[in-house]
Amino acid sequence: MTSFGDLLGPQPTLLPGDDEAESALLNGEDPAKVAAEHPTASIAWAYLAEAAHERGDTIAAYAYARTGYHRGLDQLRRNGWKGYGPVPYSHEQNRGFLRCVAALATAAKAIGETDEHARCLDLLEDCDPHAAEALGVE
Repeated sequence: MTSFGDLLGPQPTLLPGDDEAESALLNGEDPAKVAAEHPTASIAWAYLAEAAHERGDTIAAYAYARTGYHRGLDQLRRNGWKGYGPVPYSHEQNRGFLRCVAALATAAKAIGETDEHARCLDLLEDCDPHAAEALGVE
C-alpha cells in the first residue's frame, strides 16, 4: 500500500537529497553560493525563491522556483517517478522540490498567472495532500 492508501498506486518516491548542500544551508552559507556549487539541489533554489519572495522580488522568486522545480523533476524521474504518485512531504529530502512548487505557485499567483498557480496546487495535492497546508500555500 502506498503512503496515501491507494493499493494500486505507485510507491512513494523518496529522494536521496544532497547532504552537502543541505548542510551548507543549515550552517548559514549563502544560498546563491550553494546553488552555484550544487545546481541540482532543489533545496538551494527553494531558499533563493523564498528569500526573493520575502523581499518582494516576485520575478526572481518565480525564476528561482521554476529552476528548482525543474531540477526536482529531473531528480524525481531519476528515482523512478513516472509523473504521478506520492512524493511525501514527510520525507525531508523531498521538501526542496515541494518548496519550489509552493514558491512557484505563490509567485505565479502574484503575477496573475492563474493557470500555472492552479497546476502547481494540483501537483502539490497529487504529491502529498498535506503539502500545500504544511507549506502555507493556497
